[in-house]
Amino acid sequence: MDYFLTEEQQMIVDIARQIADDKIIPVRAELDEKEEFATEILNDIAQADLFGLYIPEEYGGYGGGCFEIVLALEQFGRGCVAIATSFAASALGAYPILLSGSEEMKQKYMPDVASGKKKAAFALTEANAGSDASGIQTTAVPDGDEWVLNGTKQWITNAGEAQIYSVVAITDRSKGARGASMFVVEDTDPGFSCGPKEKKMGIRASATCELIFKNCRIPKDRLIGREGMGFITVMKTLDLSRPGIAILGVGLGQAALDEAVTYAKQRVQFGKPIISFQAIQHMLADMAMEVEASRALVYAAAKHIAAHPKDMSKASSMCKVFATDMAMKVTTNAVQVLGGYGYMREYPVEKMMRDAKILQIYEGTNQIQRNVIGQELNKEYTKKI
Repeated sequence: MDYFLTEEQQMIVDIARQIADDKIIPVRAELDEKEEFATEILNDIAQADLFGLYIPEEYGGYGGGCFEIVLALEQFGRGCVAIATSFAASALGAYPILLSGSEEMKQKYMPDVASGKKKAAFALTEANAGSDASGIQTTAVPDGDEWVLNGTKQWITNAGEAQIYSVVAITDRSKGARGASMFVVEDTDPGFSCGPKEKKMGIRASATCELIFKNCRIPKDRLIGREGMGFITVMKTLDLSRPGIAILGVGLGQAALDEAVTYAKQRVQFGKPIISFQAIQHMLADMAMEVEASRALVYAAAKHIAAHPKDMSKASSMCKVFATDMAMKVTTNAVQVLGGYGYMREYPVEKMMRDAKILQIYEGTNQIQRNVIGQELNKEYTKKI
């Protein structure tokens, strides 16, 4: 459908599509098999000036917002969700600095992120703090002109590849959630290290590792925003980033649909292409409707967030749930349409189905997102009543 993009927005789509078609798709299976981080492709994205899409011009970026990065991520997700995740995770790591960091902090870090010279990562999750983010154990204690961090973070995307980490740590446990703060940790800081890469079901070309802080010392000015404001920054960050995860589902769903339709037109059974059978037509029709409906919702949510930055939560969670549930369903149906071939690594829908699952889990499980939507509805209707 025509979403009436501006000339500049269409240019973003065209550049991202070309990178997906020329750089990502030809090597995605190999990178998945080797579990290899796509450094060269991310460098190509950097050379195309797409890392700074959401970063203001004064920090070396394009000056766009949520919608612009969504347009690029849709194409990258169509190519490979693992590579798109590596790109998106850098934005996730940069958002806390943009949202709550000082002017000096933004000037220091954002130009390198915008140029792609340095990548960022977001460190919240721990072994005992997943959906319950308030259960984090990592601490930050002041010591003279420094903060000293101790603890571990689990399943951190871009770990070991990023140079800039936005890290949540407890600075006053007696205050509960209000005792959490956020800090910038650099990859060269003493006492900071990364564990080995995790072995994953999907998105195997992205880097996922543990972060380890053993008396990690950082300067006092690495505090993002004010002490005790960590969880507020986390919530704002995730509200802003979730449409990016949603649109990965759209890109992936579109790719699976394309593969399924192409195969159905070529595969002959009972003397004719299987796309001529009503059972297959109905499967493909449902897939196409679900992809297009998800795209419309994510685009609308991204535009809403840009226009109403203080009213993001419901729209952000709705598009994340809807589009990622769709991706799991559509990729599963694509495998079904291809039958035995779909189950083989020779065909890309096998990888697409494996990649789809994580979209329902990371950056807040879809069950938690439904909680958020319900809570927001409760607030809205309480005000009306």
